[in-house]
Amino acid sequence: CALPISALMETLIDFSDPLLWRAVACIIAAPLIWNILARLEYKTHLLTFLACGNKYLGCYCLAIWIFCFSSYRDFMFHSVVESQPTLDLISAPVASFCFAVFGGFGSILVMSSFYQLGITGTFLGDYFGILMSAKVEAFPFSVVSDPMYLGATLIFTGTTIYRQSPAGAFLTLCVFVVYKFAEQLEDAFTANIYAEAARKKALKTK
Repeated sequence: CALPISALMETLIDFSDPLLWRAVACIIAAPLIWNILARLEYKTHLLTFLACGNKYLGCYCLAIWIFCFSSYRDFMFHSVVESQPTLDLISAPVASFCFAVFGGFGSILVMSSFYQLGITGTFLGDYFGILMSAKVEAFPFSVVSDPMYLGATLIFTGTTIYRQSPAGAFLTLCVFVVYKFAEQLEDAFTANIYAEAARKKALKTK
């Protein structure tokens, strides 16, 4: 008889592996912590204070932290993928092609987004009062609303297909859900920041 879904999942993914849950924790913690830090900065200017009153230095320090923590999360993801069971559903050439397509397009989205936004635009400079003069509408923002998050998710997807890893698919789903949640939080708060800045500017011109 067919195995129950739960039993089948346990044969594909070792949920008792602490490394798996450490990776999940990193995936959840990364955007959660940087959003908390950014909002704390917006409300109290704490990071700017710790950076000797230099908001740009504060933003660069947050950027370094985000980059380092994200790199550690990526390391955990790859460690899980390498240690967990794999499948043999597609041929190696097909898996490599999918890896190139997903990973390549994901990398294009990430790098072009960074090119358009720069360091402060990418790493929450708005929360430090470092505002952009106008909304960026050039590629990749002309294609998707949040290319950085989508690009990162596509890179995880490409790696998952290449390694044919059920655990990788589970972690990639976690990345997608967490990023969608973070996107909703950040978009709404960033819109409020620019609306408040426009309101203050309008009051000064009266």
